[in-house]
Amino acid sequence: MLEGSIRGWDTFLKILSKHGFWYSQATSDNLHFYVEDDSLLESAFAEFARWQWICSLIQPDFADVSEELYQHFVKRPQDLENLHWRQFEILLFRIFQARGFKAELGPGSNDGGVDIRLLQRDPIGDMLTLVQVKRYHPTNKIGLEAVQALHGAAAVEQAPKSLFVTTSSYLPSAKKFANRTSGALDLCTSQDVVDWCAAATAGIIQDKSQLVASSQVSRILREVAQKPDVRVVHASTGVTMILNRFALVIKESEHAALLMGLPNKTITGDALEGTEVPILNGSALDNFGSKNVWRAKRKVRDGKATYWDGKQFWSSWSGRPEYFTYLD
Repeated sequence: MLEGSIRGWDTFLKILSKHGFWYSQATSDNLHFYVEDDSLLESAFAEFARWQWICSLIQPDFADVSEELYQHFVKRPQDLENLHWRQFEILLFRIFQARGFKAELGPGSNDGGVDIRLLQRDPIGDMLTLVQVKRYHPTNKIGLEAVQALHGAAAVEQAPKSLFVTTSSYLPSAKKFANRTSGALDLCTSQDVVDWCAAATAGIIQDKSQLVASSQVSRILREVAQKPDVRVVHASTGVTMILNRFALVIKESEHAALLMGLPNKTITGDALEGTEVPILNGSALDNFGSKNVWRAKRKVRDGKATYWDGKQFWSSWSGRPEYFTYLD
């Protein structure tokens, strides 16, 4: 069995070398892979990893407070074309919410030609806007039939406004029809989405600590100090030199969470090597502020929640002192 495992590992290393990769061990069960002497390939892989991270932020309960998501498309509008069509719908849904609309996202199929419904509060009555979304290649232009269908759906639902949004553009016949609706039908493109992303970024609360009351954080600290609690999470890096970080989950939903960093204290050893635990008393509340509260992606597997903030992987702390060493 051992001999077979060694042969398999040797084969794996040969495959890595053949394709120009090498690795280092980050933790006892995690490897980091790198590109050998090819800056272009390394840059491409870094960009791909970044793109995967951006796509992971497009969740129904995450993107409303993630300025990183909106800023990405402001800087790289061409990436809108690379989104899955459903991701594009969710992105627009969250943008409209960030702009103050009460929005309803459709099921994604069999929606009667309406992907998003917007309700705007008005002193003289609520105004309904129907939105149709098409994530198309730039060469696949929107024609007359599609915009006529949306305008017809708006008439049936007695919606005074309708909005067609595409990553492509419109044929002259579609533009001519929209002009004849006296402003009831607007045709929007990627440039409009980029402008909305910029506006959404400006309206996002940069200081994530403002999203949770300090009294709530104080209550959570008191609760987790009494017994082991899954809301205390831990991350570590390194093999020869091992560093620990602790954090507190102060708010979470299905796909996202807010984490607050916790200070460490040494239990055994000295400043270079030993064991440590998080500080969970009232002094930890000093860490509650703009620089020490951040957003993370949440995932549940086998009943256990884990968190990924784009840099570190967090899981529930075991409650036992964690080994650390600065000796490399």
